[in-house]
Amino acid sequence: MKYSEQLSLEQEFTLRTFIDQVRTLSPEQARDLSVELYRQMMLKDNLYEELLQDYWEIN
Repeated sequence: MKYSEQLSLEQEFTLRTFIDQVRTLSPEQARDLSVELYRQMMLKDNLYEELLQDYWEIN
């Protein structure tokens, strides 16, 4: 499997849009967003772990 650190054009556009939105946040909104993003990253990690366990039939 080849791993790429480059983003697609669509991802670049989405990132640029996100950056523009973040610049308008208050400090409190930025903190809340950071906490929510971290929570979602943990949920994604859980999903990847479950998918790998199912794929490798580990339980």
